[in-house]
Amino acid sequence: MGTIVDMHVHTVRGASDSSLTPDQLVEEAHRIGLTGVNITEHDRAWDDYEWEAFRKRAGIFLSRGMEVSTDLGHIIVVGISRYVPGIRRATELRRVVDEIGGFMIAAHPFRHFFDPVHYRRDGRPAVELTPEEAAGLPIFQLVDEIEVANGGCTPRENAFALQVARILGKRGIGASDCHSTNGLGCFTTVFEEELESQEHMLALLKAGRYYPAAGLNLGQLRPFEDTVAHLIPG
Repeated sequence: MGTIVDMHVHTVRGASDSSLTPDQLVEEAHRIGLTGVNITEHDRAWDDYEWEAFRKRAGIFLSRGMEVSTDLGHIIVVGISRYVPGIRRATELRRVVDEIGGFMIAAHPFRHFFDPVHYRRDGRPAVELTPEEAAGLPIFQLVDEIEVANGGCTPRENAFALQVARILGKRGIGASDCHSTNGLGCFTTVFEEELESQEHMLALLKAGRYYPAAGLNLGQLRPFEDTVAHLIPG
């Protein structure tokens, strides 16, 4: 097996709603057998000095990413090292990511999608789309991948995301979206090779050499698709 990476994690260094310290992150990763983490703070990245110091002592593969809040939803970016003005517009984010050779992933795209109370609270009618219709949403025309297994989403929301990914010919990403040690590694992305650098990760992402998985934190790592097959028609 290559490297098992939790692709969406928040720490106290960049997320006001997180209680997860970097040391807790590393300790829990070692405990459950997680061999890589893509740290994705909200609209910011760690500065170079603190990042290099942490990376050298972590003992696992680390990638510095970012969860960017855009006009089309939250997007995880691999390969970005600082916030760039204007990237709240998803089209501008796409331009910047292309310039730096990065990779864009639609984060939890269907969170609350099946919850009518959520829409009523916002004064909006509930959305009703088939997977085929959802695949045509603007965000999916811009990103490289879709987070199909997110620890903060329901099984139905994740299964729907996997259906959309299938329609678009994408493999899907697995990640916990954890803000504490609770849930770290519940969903992961398994890379075919042992990752040596962020550039290596980007190369495997662009080549599609990975798959989403579930259950690492329970000692039962298996392909995510196997866990939601019963929720997907046909």
